[in-house]
Amino acid sequence: MKKYESKRGAPFAKGDMTPMIDMTFQLIAFFMVLINFAAEDQNVRINLPASELAKPPDKPLESAITVQVTKKAEGGTVIVGPEETKVEGLLTLMHREAESIRKEDRVVGKATIIIRADRNAETGLVQDVITICQKAGFKLFRLRAEQKEART
Repeated sequence: MKKYESKRGAPFAKGDMTPMIDMTFQLIAFFMVLINFAAEDQNVRINLPASELAKPPDKPLESAITVQVTKKAEGGTVIVGPEETKVEGLLTLMHREAESIRKEDRVVGKATIIIRADRNAETGLVQDVITICQKAGFKLFRLRAEQKEART
């Protein structure tokens, strides 16, 4: 900290703000690493069904791929990440996802497919999505629903 003299001759100290700015940027970087991006995998067009059996996962899934199925009125399209396709095009997307998992030296069969189907989606369409994912080599599936309070 440097000492300066004012025009009147009285000494005063001027602080260096560089360490404070460095610490602020480190805190920003720290919280950016910790932020949860799970909400990014959710589409606002999907209204999940409510279930008393639904519960949040015990721990985060390591290799999770979210597949979202829209309602019947929207043609029953499937959304994987930023891409939207009909069910017929899902196999291509799932092969691409499987290939990216293999490139990271992970096992495709251990990746979990999270299916977020709209409450008005056709049941057969959800079954078709599961079948297509199985053809691409995926074996673990989770269905998402809104948690509804149990009746007492």
